[in-house]
Amino acid sequence: MTVVLQEIGAHAERLLPVLNQFDAPAWVAKGASETYVEQLESSRLQTRALADEAKALARNPEKLSGALQLFFRMEGLETMLMSLQEGARKYQGPQVAQSLAAVFGEGGANRERLRSYIVNLAAEREHQFEVMDREAQRCRATLMAPAPPPKTSGRKK
Repeated sequence: MTVVLQEIGAHAERLLPVLNQFDAPAWVAKGASETYVEQLESSRLQTRALADEAKALARNPEKLSGALQLFFRMEGLETMLMSLQEGARKYQGPQVAQSLAAVFGEGGANRERLRSYIVNLAAEREHQFEVMDREAQRCRATLMAPAPPPKTSGRKK
């Protein structure tokens, strides 16, 4: 999984130059919504954060919360990138939109690997918790059981 996480981080870094080709303020001058400017800036920030989080998670890939955070960031970024792609197609030209689609598409297999890894990691953690719970219940039952009567030697005093 470490290699996949490193590839996700590297992929995010390859998205930044493509995003830097987008000229959302010029889109606004052509009648586009100001929202595109905000989405573009947010996408740049999210892309940088995605790269950093992927590299950090690669150092500790068993961290379920980190994997979920990375996955949710990827999902949110995908939504914004789809919107920006449409804006670029409409207000800047199809080539810029296609370059984003191409670079983003390169990461599809790793996104799917991360999703599968998270599901498997969560299932493994659930199993570990079930085992721990059963063991805790067994220990409690042992501790709560009445003490056996003291053994006598069978001789009368």
